[in-house]
Amino acid sequence: MSGRPDSDLPPDTQTTPEPTEDTPRDLPEDLPGDLPEAEDEDLLLEQARRARWGSVGTGALLSLAGTAATALRAADAAPALVLAAYACGAAVCALAAVLGARGRTRRALWTTVAGVMVMALGDHFD
Repeated sequence: MSGRPDSDLPPDTQTTPEPTEDTPRDLPEDLPGDLPEAEDEDLLLEQARRARWGSVGTGALLSLAGTAATALRAADAAPALVLAAYACGAAVCALAAVLGARGRTRRALWTTVAGVMVMALGDHFD
């Protein structure tokens, strides 16, 4: 542990100088300086729409995967705990798809994570 406690480089070894208040920041040339409010609002609406559809699609896909895993494990005579875990995980992912469709994308994300964790727990018991 002979290293320095901070991870910053000394000032004489830094490769780029730190910007000061006087120097303008480099911006891409194709971006206008001020976006009109209508374009900015349209951009936010488009991002929200993509997030909703992404959460709906992910929840539906994982729900179908959990249902298929439940059916495949039932055909192999797996323990009931494994089947219950896959089925519950699929139900939680379906709930995440519903939450995403209603615009609750943050809750849908965490619900999707919880559903996948439940299905992984079922895989662990197998």
